[in-house]
Amino acid sequence: MKIARLGPAGQEIPVIFAAVNGEEVAYDASSITADIDGAFLAGDGVARLRAALTAGALPVLPGAAGLRIGTPLARPNNVICIGMNYAAHAAESGAAPPEIPVVFLKPNNTVAGPFDHAPIPPGSRKYDWEVELGIVVGKEASYLDSQAEAMNAVAGYLVANDLSEREYQLPGAAGQWTKGKSLPKSTPLGPWLVPADEVDAGNLRLRSWVNGEERQDSNTADLIFDVATVVHHVSQYMLLEPGDVILTGTPEGVALSGRFPYLQDGDVVDLEIEGLGRQRQTYVRTPSRERPSGPAPHPHRSSH
Repeated sequence: MKIARLGPAGQEIPVIFAAVNGEEVAYDASSITADIDGAFLAGDGVARLRAALTAGALPVLPGAAGLRIGTPLARPNNVICIGMNYAAHAAESGAAPPEIPVVFLKPNNTVAGPFDHAPIPPGSRKYDWEVELGIVVGKEASYLDSQAEAMNAVAGYLVANDLSEREYQLPGAAGQWTKGKSLPKSTPLGPWLVPADEVDAGNLRLRSWVNGEERQDSNTADLIFDVATVVHHVSQYMLLEPGDVILTGTPEGVALSGRFPYLQDGDVVDLEIEGLGRQRQTYVRTPSRERPSGPAPHPHRSSH
């Protein structure tokens, strides 16, 4: 079962994709839930959708193939990221593999659909791709006692692209991870949310391509910190809520390595994780805003 949201941005409807006689069929799930969000997940929504699908209670959605695919989850509460979680990527970044998970946040307004056009920031010179396994949290979790508890808090998984502007992120006194990771539409998610019990998250091939040329090819078996470790660790430092998304890190093969050019206007990026689907973005540089010619006006000075 693949959970998706189809329709124009801001008007998506919940949809289930399921195989019937070898063909994938889209079912309208709006009779079960108005949206795929934290409240849906906390209310045992995945089980309710599965039961409705098994009972034949969901109508086929006509024209599904012609609809935009949005994020499979309405805007998350939090987007939590794990940095340098593949040893080879840490090495190409010039860093030693971390001994404990590196955790940072992305604003939730960076989330975008998996096939939406992707803007390159107007001043960007080092915009970089990162294919990542995304964990979707299904229940509140805090100070978890065990990795088994951590896995019980996972609702499912999805494909993510953690786009990063390296010049904003890393070098010099001005470099900050928040600056490099917060740009508009820099977190494409989807196309689907696949329930956790249908995924072997510890053995998934993940790949990326730029203009059809392979960049990344790895497996989640190579994660330094696996899903259970990540969820357990993060729960010690923040309250995880239903609908939160945790990005687990990217493997080697990004532009930061120096082996490939950074993204340019017109580039097409494909990302794929085995069993979780494929996403594609076409990158378009955001034009700079014109500044008025002539000297800048003096600020108004009050006579008081």
